[in-house]
Amino acid sequence: MSESTRMLLGLFLGIIVMVILVSKTKIHTFIALMIAASITGIIGGMPLVDITLEDGTTTTGLVTAIEEGFGSTLKSTGIIIGLGVMMGGILEKSGAAERMAYSFIKAVGKKKEEWALAITGWFIAIPVFADSAIVIFAPLCKAISKVTGKSLVGLALAMAAGLQLTHCLVPPTPGPTTAATMLGVDVGQMIICGTLISIPMLIVAVFYCQWLGKKIYQVPTDDGGFERKEFKEEYIKSMDELDSLIGEKDLPGLGVSMAPIVVPLILILANTILDLMGIEISILAFLGEPIIALAIGTLIAIYGLMAHSDNKVVLGVMDDAIKSTGIIMLITGAGGSLGNVIKVSGIGTALGEACMKLPLPAILIPFIIAALMRIALGSATVAITTAASLSASLIGVISVSPLLMAVSCCVGAISFSYFNDSGFWVWNGMFGVNELKDQVRCKTAISLIMACVGIVELLILSMVMH
Repeated sequence: MSESTRMLLGLFLGIIVMVILVSKTKIHTFIALMIAASITGIIGGMPLVDITLEDGTTTTGLVTAIEEGFGSTLKSTGIIIGLGVMMGGILEKSGAAERMAYSFIKAVGKKKEEWALAITGWFIAIPVFADSAIVIFAPLCKAISKVTGKSLVGLALAMAAGLQLTHCLVPPTPGPTTAATMLGVDVGQMIICGTLISIPMLIVAVFYCQWLGKKIYQVPTDDGGFERKEFKEEYIKSMDELDSLIGEKDLPGLGVSMAPIVVPLILILANTILDLMGIEISILAFLGEPIIALAIGTLIAIYGLMAHSDNKVVLGVMDDAIKSTGIIMLITGAGGSLGNVIKVSGIGTALGEACMKLPLPAILIPFIIAALMRIALGSATVAITTAASLSASLIGVISVSPLLMAVSCCVGAISFSYFNDSGFWVWNGMFGVNELKDQVRCKTAISLIMACVGIVELLILSMVMH
């Protein structure tokens, strides 16, 4: 067996063991990733500990590679994730997220509710985790369905499509932020590219949701249940009652609600644009660093939205929000450990050479890795992290820019939402979609449709960007 074959065998066995451990045993994804990194390194020929050679040089051992990969990945990503979820908690509890939702719906106009909810989901998922946002906006979707007479299924699926896109494509959400970090991509460039590539995907998704809403016509009932019947055009009403819906709630203004999100994005993008133009302004470079920009956004959220709340209440909101990030950070760091083992051991070079022989466009290699991980493990964030850790070792081996490789990882992670995806069950449960056939037509189908649009975009971009 050649050395390169042995290295690839180590990687293959490591990933297979990880998938089996996560899907068939009680072992957590974090531990499974660490075991996968160890198996990959050992079979790949790495020494277990650092070895100092006679000429004074040091060969990095497996333990060091795991530690360094974990630390370097979380060095900046961990801070961004922590600040992002704290901001999201403030937006949720203060009513700012709901204010943005109502405002988007009114701005888009009557008979375009699917577009309004899709845009709302797209925007809200930047600071708020997608699964949480589904729960937060379920009452809004049900209220709009009652007011308009439109199918709750079509409305809620449009919102979920928007949530899924920015959750997987636009920093500071964990997946794309990690991909950018691992592949050495500027976060501002990732925001721009992720945003632009998500727009055609969202457009196609909304058209599908509008069509599906007539095929699966289901509306909420006054007793909290759901009524399903055959669709008729006469069921559709106007949106004139939306103003009264808004008037019943004491929500913050739109400007102060959007400021915590918009200000950091402006700072990050301004720094990126000036950098591309070769202009250096030190104060803007400082403020445009993602961790500083997100810190500013979080402060704006605290003092703009909850200035009159008790200190303990505000701190409690942020504490509750941050509790959910611990395991995300551990998984993210473990993905970095696996990636560093692949890099240090030389497996990355062997993998790149093997991938070059595949009869596929190089841009689709990160996509395929992420898609397979999403199918196997269910989590989009874990899929992106794993794909990025493997793809990092391909930089310079395949003729694809790191930016497009990062985006390809993210698009691949969108591709397959089904039974092992927590968001799949959250959405079905919240909106009363109980039949297996309907579940597949909704969340599974919309994720595949968006991924297919993304593949076309990646192939086009790969022709013009290198």
